[in-house]
Amino acid sequence: VVVVGGGHAGCEAAYAPAKMGARVLLLTMSVDQIAKMSCNPAIGGIGKGHMVKEIDALGGLMGKVTEVTAIQNRLLNRTKGPAVWAPRAQVDRFAYAEEMRQRLEATPNLEIKQATCEDLIVENGVAKGVITKDGVAFMGKNIIISSGTFMRGLIHIGENNYHAGRSGDPASMGLSAALEREGIILKRLKTGTPPRVHKRSIDFSVCEEQPGEEGVRFSFDPPEKDPLPQVSCYITYTGDETLKIVKKNIHRSALYSGQIEGVGPRYCPSIEDKVVRFADKERHQIFLEPEGLTTQEIYCNGISTSLPMDVQLEYVRSIPALRNAEIVRPAYAIEYDYAISGQVGPTLECHRIEGLFLAGQINGTTGYEEAAGQGLIAGANAVLRLAGKSPFILKRSEAYIGVMIDDLITKELEEPYRMFTSRAEHRLLLRQDNADLRLREKGYQLGLIDEERYQKLKKKEQLITAEVTRLQKKFTQINGKGHSLAQIIARPENSYLSLSQEMEEIVDHGEEINFQIEMELKYSGYIERQRQEIERLKNVEEVAVPKDLDYSKIPSMRREAQDKLSFHCPVTVGQAGRICGITPTDVSLLLVYLKARGKCSAS
Repeated sequence: VVVVGGGHAGCEAAYAPAKMGARVLLLTMSVDQIAKMSCNPAIGGIGKGHMVKEIDALGGLMGKVTEVTAIQNRLLNRTKGPAVWAPRAQVDRFAYAEEMRQRLEATPNLEIKQATCEDLIVENGVAKGVITKDGVAFMGKNIIISSGTFMRGLIHIGENNYHAGRSGDPASMGLSAALEREGIILKRLKTGTPPRVHKRSIDFSVCEEQPGEEGVRFSFDPPEKDPLPQVSCYITYTGDETLKIVKKNIHRSALYSGQIEGVGPRYCPSIEDKVVRFADKERHQIFLEPEGLTTQEIYCNGISTSLPMDVQLEYVRSIPALRNAEIVRPAYAIEYDYAISGQVGPTLECHRIEGLFLAGQINGTTGYEEAAGQGLIAGANAVLRLAGKSPFILKRSEAYIGVMIDDLITKELEEPYRMFTSRAEHRLLLRQDNADLRLREKGYQLGLIDEERYQKLKKKEQLITAEVTRLQKKFTQINGKGHSLAQIIARPENSYLSLSQEMEEIVDHGEEINFQIEMELKYSGYIERQRQEIERLKNVEEVAVPKDLDYSKIPSMRREAQDKLSFHCPVTVGQAGRICGITPTDVSLLLVYLKARGKCSAS
């Protein structure tokens, strides 16, 4: 397996197949930049934290590296239901990259080489290898492209622009042309970063301190190292002066002058976007977040921009806490190429080129966590393809990673894709705390989870099941009426821990087990309804669609539907129904056609 790109997708895409026994080559433009955090050095968040736990449950690296390099941990959404609780960590960007590199270098079967990929070797529709800028060919039976923002990357700062993959690193100019030559359709997306300022130039006395929390985990395994010292982040706000400066100079923004053709993330707007789209807001929140323990750089989360440097300095210094700010690195916007949706399947292998997989921002996503999840799936499936085994596909009902990949292959992206809990239909089943119960056995079957960790999981499952059953059968008297212990725990005002301290029949099994038992009992009705809904939809959702199906032969199906289905190559009827522009009538015609020809079977 040849992996092109050493970002967050590339790291997982290289690690997974190596652990599964394949020989892996990771090609990166700079060995020193492996797992570099180009934007905010933070891991997790709403939806994203769920995927970090899923990656860890499957046997990936991101959660473990986060645990030993975090400098502030928090659990978001504590005031809401447990389905949307999400771990987030501010990490030391230098420690994270170093830790990831060390782990990759120590992985058997995995080689890392510094080279820039400029071309692909494709023979008769099958990927055979890559060619570097130095003219060296590296051959492989599977190629995984995880190029991040580097393909024809173009940085914008005001009226100035220049080619780069990110600030300080060159762009990849040849790979886009190679993909287009092979029929891959590319378009442009845009993202950006805020300025970084020197810590000593910030007046923290006018900020709100935001301390971290203890006990927030990103891995289901015991920590492998002592945690780093924890630090606070701070909150400040823009004011009237800031908004006036941005409005006055908005014509000089690359975003609003027409220089940028790519679409940016709607949910992570630049300061220009905030001023225009939220004109009624008098101020906007800014999070001042440290980049590490050994640097004085502070990431100003909330004021990304493509305005020129002189305007950046002016509007930054209009913020009370940043009156004397020294900008260490300017903000910028970056445009890059991505492959439009519908060109890869659920394994992330390209429809047009056998053995070529795409993972990360090349598929239209944004975020380290989204990239890492795709990398793991692409890497695992590359090995399964080599071995002639069934592909590894996560359903929407099984994981947020499954939701993301299904969205990427069925929906037409209008902006960079970011995971949110609201994208999942079965949020209560896909909690961050139960990712190991959902996915660790799958990681074991892939060869990414060892026997010791698997047996630990089985013991945990058995204990939870046995205890839930016991509590449902064990009754006690309250005010002369009989109640099961399960019913008592399920009451909103009660917690498992407090009851275990009051009633000797309720055993304290430790925080992790206690929580799972409590969730099963408190939300049993909702959980059961979601499971029944999944079962009800299985009859249609999992009907397999043959890869070589000729949609033009389906009677009465609209030409538009035939074209869309041919382009997207859905694996199941359920997936076909989620493709943009496909109607319930189209799905019915597809089902009738498959049944008439005896091709209806579960995937």
